[in-house]
This record gives sequence, C-alpha cells and structure tokens, in this order.
Amino acid sequence: MSLRIEPRREPSRAMVWLTPVLAVALTIASGWLLFLMLGLDPAETLYQFLIAPIETFYGWTELGVKAAPLILIAIGLAIGFRANVWNIGAEGQLIMGAVAAGAVALAFWGQEGWWILPAMCVAGALGGLAYAAIPAFLKTRFDVSEILTSLMLTYVASLALSVLVFGPWKDPEGFNFPQTRMFSDAALLPILIEGTRLHLGALVALLAAVGAWFLVGRTVVGFQIQVVGQAPAAARFAGFRAKRVVWFCLLLSGALAGLAGTFEAAGPIGQLIPQLTPGYGFTAIIVAFLGRLHPLGIVAAGLVMALSYIGGENAQVSAGLPQAATGVFQGMLLFYLLAADVLVRYRLRWTSAQAAPARNPATVP
Repeated sequence: MSLRIEPRREPSRAMVWLTPVLAVALTIASGWLLFLMLGLDPAETLYQFLIAPIETFYGWTELGVKAAPLILIAIGLAIGFRANVWNIGAEGQLIMGAVAAGAVALAFWGQEGWWILPAMCVAGALGGLAYAAIPAFLKTRFDVSEILTSLMLTYVASLALSVLVFGPWKDPEGFNFPQTRMFSDAALLPILIEGTRLHLGALVALLAAVGAWFLVGRTVVGFQIQVVGQAPAAARFAGFRAKRVVWFCLLLSGALAGLAGTFEAAGPIGQLIPQLTPGYGFTAIIVAFLGRLHPLGIVAAGLVMALSYIGGENAQVSAGLPQAATGVFQGMLLFYLLAADVLVRYRLRWTSAQAAPARNPATVP
C-alpha cells in the first residue's frame, strides 16, 4: 500500500469557505497547547485574548479602528492576487502614503481649512501609488519579480521615514523624541462615535470593500483581471493586455495602502513616528487569503486579525502573555489555512502496489 496525493477534479466550493473556519479553530487549539507549555492558564489566557476585548461597546469600536487599515490594504492586494500580481510591499506603500500625507499636514500646520484633510488623503493615495509604480515599471519593462522589488522597497521606505522624523521633520518641542509635531485639528480624521477612537477611515474601508466587490464581479476590468490570472493564454487570445492589468493592480493596491497610511497618521496616531504600524502591510496578506480574496470575506477576516492585535495586547497586561504571541498566532493561522487549502485542491488516496508484468525472455533483445 502506498499513499498518493491526487488533484481533485473540482474543488468543493463549500470547503473553500469552510477551511478559513477550520484554520481559526486549529489556531485556537494550538494556542491552548502553547499557553499550557508556557505555564499559563489556557482557558483564562484565551478568554483574555479572544473574548475580553469585545465584551464592551468600546472594545468593538477599537476593533473597527484596527481593522480599517487591514481591510483597505487587503482589498488592493486581493485584486492583484486574482491576477497573479504579487504585491508584497504594501507596508512600504503605507509608509510612503503616510509620509506624503504628513508633508501636507506639516506644510499647513496651525492653519484651519476644510480642504486640508482631503488634500492629505489625495497626497497619501498618490504617495502609495507612486511607490507601487516602481515595481510595476520593473515588472512590465524588464520582467523583474514584483515580489522581490516591492518587498525590498519596504525597507527603503522605513529608512526614509526614520531620516525625516529624526531629522528635518522632528518636533522642535518634542524633547528630542523622533516624531513630528502633532497634526492640527483640521488634519485629523473626524470621530464617528463620541467617546471612542472610531474614525471616518473605518467607514471608508467598508465602502472600499463594496466598491471592490462591484469592480471584480460587475465590470469588464474585473473580468479581465480574473481571466489574466486564471487563464493567461485565453487572455492573450481575447486581446487582454497583461501589462495593463499589472499596472492597474499594483497602482490600485499602492493607492489603497497609501490611504491606509494616511488614516493611521491622521487617525489614532495624529503624527508621524518611526513605527507607524505593527506591520499591517504584511498582516493584510493573511487577511486577503483568509477572506478568500473576496472583498466581503476580507471584511470578516480583517475583524479577526484586528482581534488578534487587541487580544494580544490585552493578554500581555492581564495574563502575562509574551509580546511575540500575537505574531505566533497570526503565523499559525496562515500555516493552517495554507495546509487546509492543499486538502481542498488535492486528496490523499491509498493505492495497492501492482506487481510488474513478467517479461517474455524471447522478446528480450
């Protein structure tokens, strides 16, 4: 008997959507064992990690604050992933978007005007778009892998931000801390619910999800993206230009990442600092796959990943959980999701070894 892996004729659609739930369940089970090995009470730690952060209305609003940038970035990435355009550098595009928006906020610091925040949003989206144009150009002109270029540019963006906040943009009244001035009121996002930090960016993220759903499922551009990703030969036969799709996907994902950076700088942070996010640009990759590259699924996945951030912080304080546990949880979730995807597309089958047929000596040369 031997074990073989065979491709399925057609993956089960139900299993495609059930595997994210299975991945979450396996992650929780593995977390139980992890907490037990760390000498912590698994039940109490999981409660503090998963339940306690959302027991209050304020906790749910914080979930929206954390989920908004994840949803925005993941939507752009998912559209590109459908076309086999692999933008891994959304973190860098987020940073450059925040830098561009911060430049507008600091240029008009101390001034009031309704146009300042919209100008910041436009500048942030253009900043992320321009930074994503670099891997798009290298991909379409020289066939350079967008995976490597977008990822490496992330570190360039991070260093550029550090140069600014340690140098010319440092707050002169900030006691030598590496940060800019706090943005003026006109450069901050409006709060949706008084007494919370839930800002306008959360609503924009939901609208972006609806817009992406319409784009993918109801427009010619969305159809071209799917055909280029699933059947490149058919796309060429139909006259679809793959390079245009690459440009569109990278520029769109860069603009959304830049807008997410703008919302972080003009929202909960209110200034530019060296560490704008805990790695939202990379976590959004998990969000995109957990949401099955579907805009509405990404909204749910974004809330799950946001809970991992809030729950991790809460468990650090209340249960003594190490800070690295949040990253471990997110990594396990991605691992189980990819492992479950293998079983969706392939099946394990036991086969009996057949004896080789006897050869006729007379026919042997």
